[in-house]
Amino acid sequence: MSDTQEPSLDEQIAAYQREFRDLDPQVEQVVSALGRLNRRMNVAYGRQVAELGISNAEWEVLKHLVLSGEPYRLGPGELAKRLGLTPAAMTHRIDRMAADGLVTRDRDENNRVRVIVELTDEGRTKWLEAMRMATAFEEDLLQDLSTDERGVLGEMLIRLLRRVEHAQPDAGGRLKDLDGPTG
Repeated sequence: MSDTQEPSLDEQIAAYQREFRDLDPQVEQVVSALGRLNRRMNVAYGRQVAELGISNAEWEVLKHLVLSGEPYRLGPGELAKRLGLTPAAMTHRIDRMAADGLVTRDRDENNRVRVIVELTDEGRTKWLEAMRMATAFEEDLLQDLSTDERGVLGEMLIRLLRRVEHAQPDAGGRLKDLDGPTG
């Protein structure tokens, strides 16, 4: 293994066992494989959206606007909360996206103090194309699994996700306890 190459899972687990004898190699194999898979999938998705001229961060905003349902509108505070961002970071992201024509930002007609971020036709087109690319990638990723295996794997991963969500209910967004001391 070169200095720049990541060790294989077997090499990593062997090193961990050497240094930490209480390690369960089956558990470590699962969590390490999930971590590596997640990292590599994020790189692949990032490359796909980059081909469309958007970033992963912009993709996340488009996704949350679509998930909100028609008319694909949310306030910047709600977007920030859903994405685990500070309001300032969300404002910066919305500014870039509005300049690129992906979203509009207007005052709420019913409450002039409130701002509404809305998906544009261009933003929806980018979202749809990213979904097409992701679907092709995901089908290719799972091609070696039968329909039944996909179902079993999906159910097992959901069980793991539920356990983490139960143990760490705030882990979907910004973790204030990881920001360091305040005040």
